[in-house]
Amino acid sequence: MAKSPKGEKYMKLMTVALAATSACALLAGAASAQQTNLRIQTHYAPETPSGKLAAQFVDDVQTMSNGDITIEMFYSSSVVKSVETFDAAATGILDCDMTGGAYQTGKNPAFQFVGDIMGGYDTPYQQLSWLYYGGGLDAAQALYNEYGMQLIGWWIYGQESLASTKPINGIADLKDWKFRSPPGLETEIFAGLGASPVVMDFTEIFTALETGIIDGADASGIANNVGLGLYDIAKNTNYPGFHSMPSDHLACNKAVYDAMPDYQKRILDTAMQKLSLQTALTFEKENAEAAAMLREQGVNVADWSPEDRAAFRAAAQGAWEGWAEKTPEARALVDSHMAYLTTLGLVAN
Repeated sequence: MAKSPKGEKYMKLMTVALAATSACALLAGAASAQQTNLRIQTHYAPETPSGKLAAQFVDDVQTMSNGDITIEMFYSSSVVKSVETFDAAATGILDCDMTGGAYQTGKNPAFQFVGDIMGGYDTPYQQLSWLYYGGGLDAAQALYNEYGMQLIGWWIYGQESLASTKPINGIADLKDWKFRSPPGLETEIFAGLGASPVVMDFTEIFTALETGIIDGADASGIANNVGLGLYDIAKNTNYPGFHSMPSDHLACNKAVYDAMPDYQKRILDTAMQKLSLQTALTFEKENAEAAAMLREQGVNVADWSPEDRAAFRAAAQGAWEGWAEKTPEARALVDSHMAYLTTLGLVAN
């Protein structure tokens, strides 16, 4: 059946209209999309378990954003020293800091209690629970915002293990033990127990151990320590850990973050929460396997007694109060932690 001239004209008009609608939709989509490039530095080497997880985070963000967010990740503190990453992000040299808040205690002692709480929670899940369900994120965000940064989230690999060229089988072995320590509360606690902490950058640990400048190091979890090659030199460690469970953070320049559209902010948050879970789950397995492997290789893997663990925890929590008095922000965070630790039954009423 032949089409009428009127029908053909109608079809042509409809075709033109649909094409125009599609073009408008494409233009609108292009207008609504925003390209964000984030330069992020982590202190982890790419071959460590944490470095590989960071790479997966990059892939997740870029994939979920369909390329609207691109990330340039700098590993092993390759742009600035680990302790300088926060300032580099705040001042625009980088966009985000993927190290840890404990490096910033010189700015405000409160950063200790968003970085490495020391003698606090037993598991990564408890510590993350404080952040998301114990009022921690709001309390921490106020601190970060004061310094022009936005806290996106945490990734926590569990309790750390020490590395040492000398036996560290209990508190008695800490006397005169010269070891690399991150800055902050840890140096005070260990010094009080007889050790000789030396603050140095994360990237300097291997050489300092190799040359005998230090006897040991508080670097990371036991699996990461293996990845760093520390046990090629230091034939003593401890597992499970007891003293330290750092909350590595992702914190971004607040102006950069505020300029991102809401869907990109949500992608960062979602990818970060995945990274948090995957980190905790990965290290449940990685740390146990690393400890077993080290025992087979003849490394002395000490499991501290309940009495020594309790003595350390008491010393750590006793030091909290002194730090809480340093600034109002530190007091607020210590009180928040203590309230939640009490809720979890980890601290007595």
